[in-house]
Amino acid sequence: MGKKEKSYALGVDVGGSHITVGVVDLVSRTIDQKRLERHPVDSKGSLTEILEAWAGAIEPFCQHEVLSTVQIGIAMPGPFDYDAGISFIDSTQDKYESLYRKNVKDLLAKKLGVSNAQVRFKNDAACFLQGEVFAGIAKGYKRAIGMTLGTGAGTAYYHGTEAHDAARWGEEYGDSIAEEYFSTRWFAKKYQEATGKELSGVRELVDMKEESWVQAIFKEFGQNLGKFLVKFASEENAEIIVLGGSIAHSSALFLPETEQVLSRSLPGVPIKKSILGEESALIGAASCWYEA
Repeated sequence: MGKKEKSYALGVDVGGSHITVGVVDLVSRTIDQKRLERHPVDSKGSLTEILEAWAGAIEPFCQHEVLSTVQIGIAMPGPFDYDAGISFIDSTQDKYESLYRKNVKDLLAKKLGVSNAQVRFKNDAACFLQGEVFAGIAKGYKRAIGMTLGTGAGTAYYHGTEAHDAARWGEEYGDSIAEEYFSTRWFAKKYQEATGKELSGVRELVDMKEESWVQAIFKEFGQNLGKFLVKFASEENAEIIVLGGSIAHSSALFLPETEQVLSRSLPGVPIKKSILGEESALIGAASCWYEA
């Protein structure tokens, strides 16, 4: 790296209930475990409350650096104009609606006392895959796809330069859209059908994994996921598929089914679980400052 290029950048991951900030070494492609902070955020709060919570989490990291040279990469859920820094998250998303149509990049930069050129936003699903390509399980691959399974379904593709949001959550699938099949909502629906009760989270089902009806739910999920990924991987000519998100923690219960479906259509394409976990989005966000 040249003299003017810095080897460090701040990676920030904006979640529905928290913000995580870390220092990423762009040369060794590692995160400093001693400087990794997670702070709660009320995503239903006012614009001022949200910005104060974000700035409060990021600011201490800026003080270690000369303020004019801090580089900040932020993994942010959409819809969002990532270049301009304007949020289009509205009330249908049930989070961060007070940011709607606001220039979040300008407002946050001003609050931190940095120029807006020092702040870059990138889609959170794209950051997840970027992190795995930059420093994780997909390193060395020229074409990859990624999918995060959690409260929503994030999709991204990588064609050798940088990862991009594939925005396939709204694609037609089954009798609805992909996100209805590959998120917590699907498990909640199946649980309600089986028990008449509300599911607190997928972990609750995992705890009941000895039950044959629970195993059947995970098997069905795995088969659906396999069918979806065959189409996605084929269209992107992927050499590897990377899975992340909270539901991926229980992959032992559904991945064998997914692999079976994939092996029939795409025998040479491995499907791997993220090895960076929650840090993949942080590293991916920070790596938008990397210059080869």
